[in-house]
Amino acid sequence: QVQLVESGGGLVQPGGSLRLSCAASGSIFSINVMGWFRQAPGKQRELVAAITSGGSTDYAESVKGRFTISRDNAKNTVYLQMNNLKPEDTAVYYCNAVIAPLANRSMYNYWGQGTQVTVSS
Repeated sequence: QVQLVESGGGLVQPGGSLRLSCAASGSIFSINVMGWFRQAPGKQRELVAAITSGGSTDYAESVKGRFTISRDNAKNTVYLQMNNLKPEDTAVYYCNAVIAPLANRSMYNYWGQGTQVTVSS
């Protein structure tokens, strides 16, 4: 069974930094796109950043220049380095990945359990 396990959330002051990690585990054949979404209270879940297996990236306009997504294909892990954090970045951050399990090799969308990021003084 495939799982995504996130770590790295927490409380940080405005202007501070955090690094989120998300590791995919289980019987995996291949991983296509990996990314991060976030959902603030009362708002819809939105894409923060995504990265393909080849390293192409995409970012929400609100985080460009402040957040950096990267991945280690050998470790099946995706990272989100968040710098110059703002109160409006406060949300639950969810890891997402499109993964083909060994069992049938079809692509499926998987989600992590979410990690809270709070930016406050």
